[in-house]
Amino acid sequence: MTAVTKGAGNTAPELILEMRGITKSFPGVTANDKVDLELFRGEVLALLGENGAGKSSLMNVLIGLYRPDAGQIFLNGKKVHIHSPKDSMELGIGMVHQNFKLVDTMTVVENVILGEKDLKLIPNMKKAAERIRSISDHYNLKVNPDKYIGQLSVGEQQRVEILKLIYRGAEILILDEPTAVLTPQESDELCNIISQMTSEGKSAIFITHKMEEVIKFSDWVRVLKKGKLVAVKKTSDTDPSDLAKMMVGREVLFNIEKMPFTPGENVLKIIKLNASDPNGIKVLDNISVTVRKHEILGIAGVAGNGQVELTEAVTGLRTSQSGEVLINGENLTNRSPIEMIRSGVSHIPSDRVAMGIVGDMSVASNLAMKGYRNKPIVSRGILRTSLILAFARRMISAFNISTPGPQTHVKFLSGGNIQKTILAREIDACGDLLVAAYPSRGLDVGATEAVRKEIVRQRDEGRAVLLVSEDLEELISISDRIAVMYGGRIIGIVDSEGCDIEKIGLMMAGIENHQQERGSRT
Repeated sequence: MTAVTKGAGNTAPELILEMRGITKSFPGVTANDKVDLELFRGEVLALLGENGAGKSSLMNVLIGLYRPDAGQIFLNGKKVHIHSPKDSMELGIGMVHQNFKLVDTMTVVENVILGEKDLKLIPNMKKAAERIRSISDHYNLKVNPDKYIGQLSVGEQQRVEILKLIYRGAEILILDEPTAVLTPQESDELCNIISQMTSEGKSAIFITHKMEEVIKFSDWVRVLKKGKLVAVKKTSDTDPSDLAKMMVGREVLFNIEKMPFTPGENVLKIIKLNASDPNGIKVLDNISVTVRKHEILGIAGVAGNGQVELTEAVTGLRTSQSGEVLINGENLTNRSPIEMIRSGVSHIPSDRVAMGIVGDMSVASNLAMKGYRNKPIVSRGILRTSLILAFARRMISAFNISTPGPQTHVKFLSGGNIQKTILAREIDACGDLLVAAYPSRGLDVGATEAVRKEIVRQRDEGRAVLLVSEDLEELISISDRIAVMYGGRIIGIVDSEGCDIEKIGLMMAGIENHQQERGSRT
């Protein structure tokens, strides 16, 4: 693709980074196919694409985690060779990963200088802390260098990652899904931080699946599809619908249709539930909430405030110290996972790779995991392979799972198709309650649409759905009510229709909603 000419009037923008014809292949797949990328000084480039489109592979080439099969990289007009993250950092290129690379038991200043080039045997911690405070004040990063990482919120930890890159001299920052774990207010703060950096000549590459954030954060957009660069757009010349269509090749529904809210009988009733982690720290604090048939109850909150622990308590994966979990009126508190499964509870876990699948098993075997104890898949203690394959083919077709075949190892699928595999298995086995934790996290707009539509279909068919998500747009669009968790407590419940997103954001930050709807505590 030809180079982009950018700028206004007679002032030509300064091209600081250029990737030409980058190709990277893995066994059986070409992740990047002659991809070009250009980044200008003082600007933000948004990198878009479906899961498996090649965005991460391209950035891993740029920071030295992968070596390209072909192509060249130029920095400030000079050809460079990047063989490791150390090389990229020395060139002024750094990345804030979606999963932060911080040590919880070390302080902010210790994390920032850890691995620094030419670090003395006994570093001057006071001098380092002073410099960190100076950078923090300058960019309004609001970080105390003396605090331990484990004491910081997720938003503060992200600021430490950004601060670490600036401290080490980064001029190009790569941000991978940077707002996925932030409150709306923290997202606005991040936007202001990036704006100040770019105003001072730094540049950024912004990877996100949220169309509105592309419009909010970036100057230019590059769209990848199946490893190829398919579009280059000035952000001001496009819109979310146009971008989504370029990504997936069709119109995407941002508003999911659902039947009117007509809740039925209670399916899940949680009464004054309390639970602690292995260190004795309370993670669920007197939780009381109800989910009914034909209802999606959304659980909002910044990661680490008890949402995952709540889903674990409901699905038998976590023991509670007091309180009750009732399913269809039966007390199932602290029952085993298999007992919860038999009671009709299905679970889409927060970590789909670690808990949702067995990567070295086939798609068919993963789909059959909840049916292998039952006829007709098992007969006289023997699994019937032909029936498992037939069942898998039906599920693959019904849920549009993109896989070479039912016997392909599930670990070779894209994130979206792994999630569809889990969704197919859990829904097929679901009785009255579906517990879904971050079901669309990290998915592209097409896969997100498919997952959301399926969850709404379950609600419309009469199931109760407990939905945990950090995406307020998702919660508002498909939930009927939204409960906000902070510090292991539910501090407010609101109807999703007409709700105030700013109010929810404040509750996510720990500011209680004192004007809750009547009866909304349960």
